[in-house]
Amino acid sequence: MALVDPHGGGDLLPLLLEGEALRAELARARALPRLRVSSRERGDLIMMGIGGFTPLAGFMGRADWQGVCDRMHTASGLFWPIPITLSADAGTAASIAIGADVALVDPDDDSVLATMTVTEKYAIDKAHECATVFRTTDPEHPGVRMVMAQGDVNLAGPVKVLSTGGFPEKYGELFMTPAQTRALFTSLGWSRVAAFQTRNPMHRSHEYLAKVAIEVSDGVLVHSLLGALKPGDIPAEVRTRAIAVLADGYFVKKTIVQAGYPLDMRYAGPREALLHALFRQNYGCSHQIVGRDHAGVGSYYGPFDAHHVFDEIPRGALQTQPLKIDWTFWCYKCGGMASARTCPHDDADRLLVSGTKLRKWLSEGSDVPAEFSRPEVLEVLREYYSGLDASEKVEVKLAGHSAR
Repeated sequence: MALVDPHGGGDLLPLLLEGEALRAELARARALPRLRVSSRERGDLIMMGIGGFTPLAGFMGRADWQGVCDRMHTASGLFWPIPITLSADAGTAASIAIGADVALVDPDDDSVLATMTVTEKYAIDKAHECATVFRTTDPEHPGVRMVMAQGDVNLAGPVKVLSTGGFPEKYGELFMTPAQTRALFTSLGWSRVAAFQTRNPMHRSHEYLAKVAIEVSDGVLVHSLLGALKPGDIPAEVRTRAIAVLADGYFVKKTIVQAGYPLDMRYAGPREALLHALFRQNYGCSHQIVGRDHAGVGSYYGPFDAHHVFDEIPRGALQTQPLKIDWTFWCYKCGGMASARTCPHDDADRLLVSGTKLRKWLSEGSDVPAEFSRPEVLEVLREYYSGLDASEKVEVKLAGHSAR
């Protein structure tokens, strides 16, 4: 059997230039007006560059923005759950003519990430985007805060991506493009591949989810977010090292692959679960594990809203299908990990395993039950937490409830 097709049914569409084309465009970019992008926009650009957002050719115009917000598809009918847009302040937008080219530069070091031909300029109702995408306009929601802080004018147009933003240099072989994961899966003989989304180290509940998926697939891609998080979350380099020791010690060889992708978290709950499945299709995954509160934050979403949303989209919108898994926990009577579908015992017999609890205990230097996390993982995490100062540990405690 073959891997799933890229989203849209065609070939992968990486927008990253190479060789002489890259050198020529970098030289041309030096003379162009410069627009500094946000961290979120940088991640979106890099995903377009490596083909993760196939078949997008650039940032969305008004009709696509409206369609994605209201109906989860672009003006052409392509399924897409979250707008992929670029913004500028009103003054900067006014200085850029329709049809003009601009250089898009990194928010941290002003290096050129891409060039873009501006085909449209438009203002949006930010509150409408927040209400449709995040299901809330509460400014305490980190995704809402991100949208409300962006510029007042969106710029649309095709892009030529010129950089991967330093991710390969920082993360090495962990940073894999869709073409690379597809080639790896094929070399392993995999066609039925389950993706496990994570922005946390894997505790016993995560391990259980991945092993359930391995029972019904050829293998699992543990796909770690490498972009920006909210305060109190564990950095990618620590998280991925903890995942590596878990994979080495507790998984059968050649049943698990760890890789990373360059997006920032949006904390959009159900809509982000759909976006995760969409770009995992580009990475070659036939299934995505969807557990409790996928991509959620606080109490903005029900624990299984991300399960239900897959039943609400049109049939055939995505080839990547959800593996929906119920509450998972350690059951003392069962003597191991279980879910609400497999364990008949009462709450008093169950230890609910969550990243929030784990972060709190580690930041306080408290003991962590053996049923919660593997000792090799805890060793990596304790080393990280021991290096935090007091204010950073407080930040961890205040990080609040969040999804994996």
